[in-house]
Amino acid sequence: MRLTLLLATIILFFGCSQSKKADSSNTEKEVIQQTGTRWSKEKAKEWYAKYPWLAGANFNPSTAINQLEMWQEESFDSLTIDKELGFAESIGMNVMRVYLHHLAWQVDPEGFKQRMEKYLEIADGHGIVTMFVFFDDCWNPTYQAGPQPDPKPGIHNSGWVQDPGTSLSESPVLMDTLEMYVKDVMGHFKNDERIFIWDLYNEPGNSGHGNESMTLLKAVFKWGREVNPSQPLSAGIWSFPLYDLNKFQAEHSDVITYHNYQTFEEHQKMIDTLKAYERPMICSEYMARTRESTFQRIMPLLKENNITAINWGLVSGKSNTIYAWDTPVPSGEEPENWFHDIFRPDGSVYSQEEIELITNLINER
Repeated sequence: MRLTLLLATIILFFGCSQSKKADSSNTEKEVIQQTGTRWSKEKAKEWYAKYPWLAGANFNPSTAINQLEMWQEESFDSLTIDKELGFAESIGMNVMRVYLHHLAWQVDPEGFKQRMEKYLEIADGHGIVTMFVFFDDCWNPTYQAGPQPDPKPGIHNSGWVQDPGTSLSESPVLMDTLEMYVKDVMGHFKNDERIFIWDLYNEPGNSGHGNESMTLLKAVFKWGREVNPSQPLSAGIWSFPLYDLNKFQAEHSDVITYHNYQTFEEHQKMIDTLKAYERPMICSEYMARTRESTFQRIMPLLKENNITAINWGLVSGKSNTIYAWDTPVPSGEEPENWFHDIFRPDGSVYSQEEIELITNLINER
């Protein structure tokens, strides 16, 4: 079935989420105070109108192979974070999407939040707001605390890890830990204006999980509504054959977020269809040069439609995302055509033409 037909079918089922049922011991007033509901279209539009057009990147410091290496105490690299967010500021970028990981919190809850505070302090100092991501179904299904593996030469995201991955099916009691994690972190930062939006679950159903991810997807939205933060909640639409997941994501997100690594024509079709939701839109992943998803082709399209533009990758580093998903380079040599990323660790750029385009588009009013 064509992508547009699938999207149209999903839209037919579009509706509002229901508020959490109250315990019989609570009054109706108490329930309203304790539990949030999905934002109205009007509230979402008012929230979005407070911001200028936002553009930025998915950010992982070049010295971290994955989320654990970024957030664990022994490898949290504030100096590199500061330097590399400075690169972003220098070209006008004003938003970053950043992945968290529950295991780093589980090992050290208070230290984890302190490190998030430090990251937000640095980002705010560079004029950058942040979109934090809680869970993720992509790449390696297992992980452990402590030192992380070295990158495999020339292999895209060789050390990136899912959260919670196979651990949840192997130990269902982990769901209790995940609930405590989300509520602790979101509750701590629920009124923090440096946080743009909460991305509850990256690409649910990926890595063959399919509808098995529905249980956690439903749970994290429930937990988020119970916290009721001042920031909106969302989970990005990314694969329309995953119909049940898409339907739930679309019906429960305050703001429509999505991923698209396709050509200009396919990206335009996706935008045209998602406009039917009449909510602000954030493209939280795009830009894969060898797939014709380039800054030159896609970024002007996003600005024209007032869609927040968050490409994959800022600085080339241990995540190896200059290499394409399915095209390893065993020698580890730099490919002629980078897949993702903009800067090298020393601040030099992959393409000066891209830098000028990005800077001009962000600065234009």
